[in-house]
Amino acid sequence: MMRTQVGIVGGGPAGLLLARLLGLAGIDTVVLERRTPEYLRARVRAGLLEQGTVDLLTEAGVGDRLARERLIHEGVELAFDGRRHRIDLKNLAGKVVTIYGQAEIQKDLMAAHEAAGTHVVYEAEDVSLHGLMNDKPQLRYHEGGAAHEIDCDFIAGCDGFHGVSRQAIPQEVIRIYDRVYPFGWLGILSDTRPVNHELIYANHERGFALCTMRSMTRSRYYLQVPVDEDVADWSDERFWTELKRRIPADAAATLQTGPRLEMSIAPLRSFVAEPMRHGRLFLAGDAAHIVPPTGAKGLNLAAADVRFLAEALVAHYKSGRSDLMDGYSARCLKRVWKAQRFSWWMTGLTHRFPEASPFERRAQSAELAYLAGSKAAQTALAENYVGLPIE
Repeated sequence: MMRTQVGIVGGGPAGLLLARLLGLAGIDTVVLERRTPEYLRARVRAGLLEQGTVDLLTEAGVGDRLARERLIHEGVELAFDGRRHRIDLKNLAGKVVTIYGQAEIQKDLMAAHEAAGTHVVYEAEDVSLHGLMNDKPQLRYHEGGAAHEIDCDFIAGCDGFHGVSRQAIPQEVIRIYDRVYPFGWLGILSDTRPVNHELIYANHERGFALCTMRSMTRSRYYLQVPVDEDVADWSDERFWTELKRRIPADAAATLQTGPRLEMSIAPLRSFVAEPMRHGRLFLAGDAAHIVPPTGAKGLNLAAADVRFLAEALVAHYKSGRSDLMDGYSARCLKRVWKAQRFSWWMTGLTHRFPEASPFERRAQSAELAYLAGSKAAQTALAENYVGLPIE
């Protein structure tokens, strides 16, 4: 039988960042992760960070490489009707965004925990949560065929949408808000020069396209495809040809193509589970909410959850306060729903919905035209894109 103050389920960026912040405050943690370290380091995920996320990683002592290698973007482009329109994030909202791959954050956090000797259990199987309404909840799991139990003061569920933590909350307690979109993103990663120094979101009659990057020598591109599309049907040549059709001609003319490093399809959904606390269990990140990647909010929302949860737990252990833990769910959800609204709006603005009526298509075109010509509309987009204030 082990004993810890905070048991953390999930060793992705959310779980490891929480463990790091708590460890720096002298709070003991054990992290359970079902995947191998190699899988986590290689997993391809998003890479656009709000300044608040960058600040939190720096506070956690894992911001040195990020500061050296990140790309700073002061604007973002929207393309429609064959033309590109730049949204000046820095001038409109007073902030910038950072490009730094989630896999790199994962590596930085894992290295920090290895150096600190944090108790992280990889390949933890059959994880289950018990006694959530008691003073000493338990985590049970198997490692190498042997059964283990951990007595905790609190449990943080940072194990993603498909994890066990949310499922441990009784159905009569939790409320689910869900929307599944009729399309996904087919993404390719390639060692090619990005087509533009900032992101391009393209609305096209054939479907949405996104041009982004991980560095100045590694690009990430996406195409809107039907939700049931098979990645096996897409050759590199077919992907590049389709991408050139959907982005403006001047960008297509300079697009550098090359063999894929990775290609996959990500479905799009909007999902929120309320509340984010049940007894001694606190949900954080994708365990509680999923946003379409259009707004680039997934990792940033997880980081905000972790910030709020770390503050609440530190206040409990250092000052005996319970108010931040009691207000954790409401505080997180206030931010979550604003990000959900923006991500839903950005998705509706840039994608082609197969069920859309001719009226809805014309209204979408009018909204894009209004955005291109209105500083007020651009300011609203910029404020949300760079990240709303952390309250």
